[in-house]
Amino acid sequence: MNIAEKYLPHYTVEDYFKWEGDWELIEGVPYAMAPSPFWKHQRTVSVLVRQIEEQLENCPKNCFVCQELDWIVNENTVVRPDVVVICKKIEDYIKSPPEVVFEIVSKSTAIKDENLKFELYEREKVQYYALVYPEIKKMRVFKLKNNKYDKVFDSDSGTFTFEIKCKFTVDLDRMWKRV
Repeated sequence: MNIAEKYLPHYTVEDYFKWEGDWELIEGVPYAMAPSPFWKHQRTVSVLVRQIEEQLENCPKNCFVCQELDWIVNENTVVRPDVVVICKKIEDYIKSPPEVVFEIVSKSTAIKDENLKFELYEREKVQYYALVYPEIKKMRVFKLKNNKYDKVFDSDSGTFTFEIKCKFTVDLDRMWKRV
């Protein structure tokens, strides 16, 4: 352990809820979120949420899509995924792993999304983790198999069906036409 790590402050969920601005807290370490997302990021989220919402509208298993809702993982970890699909009742915050997490990846978030959050979501047993790249119009999907993520989709076109309690499909061709 280097000196900086030795003296790095450790924060909790209680601290997190006192902060101003947009933050994530991962294993006691605060991460400032990027300023308001760019047009392509926001548009991608909107189109993606709409696509999923249309399909889950009549889901008898109480599956819902939501954007930017805090997930309190544990006492020292709070993340705010771009989009989640969850099949359980939610009060104010998510308190158990969503079935699907989508992160919209940009240059400023790539390292955190592709590495730190990848490992976190895998450890917390999120069934599907999707990385969406609006700049290059691509989506990568990982499915949890034997407690490890396995890449099951990597394309700039076509469709992918997420098989959870209520299945839904993301149509990339349709999405990229709207972004």
